[in-house]
Amino acid sequence: MSPPAFGFELLATDGAARRGRVTTAHGVIDTPAFMPVGTAATVKGMTLEEIEATGAQIILGNTYHLMLRPGAERIARLGGLHDFMNWQKPILTDSGGYQVMSLSDLRKIDEDGVTFRSHLDGERLALTPERAVEIQHLLDADISMVLDECTPFPASEEVAAESMRRSLRWAARCRTAFQARPGYGLFGIVQGGVYPALRRESAAALIEIGFEGYAVGGLAVGEGQEVMFQVLDDTLPALPQDRPRYLMGVGKPADILGAVMRGIDMFDCVLPTRSGRTGQAFTRRGPLNIRNARHQEDTRPLDPECPCPTCAHHSRAYIHHLFRADEMLGPILLTRHNLHYYQEVMAELRAAIEGGNLNDYAAKFAEEQERGDWGIG
Repeated sequence: MSPPAFGFELLATDGAARRGRVTTAHGVIDTPAFMPVGTAATVKGMTLEEIEATGAQIILGNTYHLMLRPGAERIARLGGLHDFMNWQKPILTDSGGYQVMSLSDLRKIDEDGVTFRSHLDGERLALTPERAVEIQHLLDADISMVLDECTPFPASEEVAAESMRRSLRWAARCRTAFQARPGYGLFGIVQGGVYPALRRESAAALIEIGFEGYAVGGLAVGEGQEVMFQVLDDTLPALPQDRPRYLMGVGKPADILGAVMRGIDMFDCVLPTRSGRTGQAFTRRGPLNIRNARHQEDTRPLDPECPCPTCAHHSRAYIHHLFRADEMLGPILLTRHNLHYYQEVMAELRAAIEGGNLNDYAAKFAEEQERGDWGIG
């Protein structure tokens, strides 16, 4: 049986917020959705069974890291990223542009693309729009991203405009290179820094090219939440209602809530996994640092209202001990909790939009976060 067509169905709205469903070759994604980051074909510290148990329906893979090791052609020979990882649900891959651009001392940008030296062995490589699309095809990503130039922050309007327009030229080349097939989609990326006119110009040009979805890039790079939300307010009305919208690299739970209320459908961020490895837990009463001495005899779970396996079976005192003893189980347990928490927030957001009470949910969320921890047990 052939895969279904790639598509987006809008199921409910509450103000600008959207409850939808994305259909891909490897399954559906209920939105708003959070995508755990699986940089090198693994979400650090988690088995795929554990990831699925959190409620995640899609994960993100990193083109830059996978093209270097083990290589896109090798993964293709091994059956593609789904078989390689044994994850038979949807996968989104970024284009690799963000990682390449961050190699400021090792890369050079021109109209053709980016040439860079591998951070692993110094090998000189090139990433063009065509090659970025080819790599993602070899990985068998359900959702591929265009190669874009990540505009630095801060940037003048002139610099942001030049960068954005180069990204548009690259996006058109990606569209031409993309091999259309049922269940697979290519997303364009809106750029333009913090300048509303540039963002609208980018959105209009991408819509004219035509993509299965649209991402907002170049945010969560130091501009602050207020500016980020303003950029979304300026940009999202310019995007089509019948396509999914993806805010790249965001973010903290409060950032996600605010972006959902403005009309974003999809998110990814390393925060829940990176924070889990460094001792920070996200809870309904805000973040807590499990390394703090006040947890060393606390028999309560991280979050008394959380049903995840970490909270069901382990105390703060135990997880505190694991971190102090540098035991690998500590980061694993905290990562597992954080990913469960993020997926619970997404499920609650979907339910609130369906019920038409998102504003009430947002008010309660803010109140609980401001109240802080439940007190010392």
